[in-house]
Amino acid sequence: MTNKKTAKTGNSASPQTNRAQKSRPQNNRAQNSRTLNNRAQSSHTQKSNAAASGSSLMPLLLVVIFLAGLIGAAQQHMLPYGIAGMYLTLSLLTFIAYAIDKSAAKRGKWRTKESTLHLLALMGGWPGALFAQNVLRHKSVKASFRNVFWLTVVANLAVLGYGIKTGAVDMFI
Repeated sequence: MTNKKTAKTGNSASPQTNRAQKSRPQNNRAQNSRTLNNRAQSSHTQKSNAAASGSSLMPLLLVVIFLAGLIGAAQQHMLPYGIAGMYLTLSLLTFIAYAIDKSAAKRGKWRTKESTLHLLALMGGWPGALFAQNVLRHKSVKASFRNVFWLTVVANLAVLGYGIKTGAVDMFI
């Protein structure tokens, strides 16, 4: 004996099988909806973390003021031009290193070591690193990286201040 639904549709599956098949797409839709919600929450969390990590104009303003101050001090003969040139060169190299690392991260390729990025910042490339973190949105969320980065900035500025105070920067003239 055949079921009326089976006779009309030509499908020999039982009504229970038909119900199970109909409920699967709904389960898939619910799962897809949860996945999309998780992605949206993750994206929102990343954006708020980026905002909390200082992706405003303040760090960029700090970079511009610092570099302008170095150039101004060099023009007033308070600081050798070599120091200003060293900061500008290292900042450019550090920015390029961040850009290469960001590109490698996107492609899943070999990455630049964090210690290398920190060393470049410590040597005087921190303005370029800070600029790259904000413009490229790279290494701007990871708290442990940011903490070590700001320590390298403070250490670099302390050495620069000590060199200016003791006259050690005069050997660059």
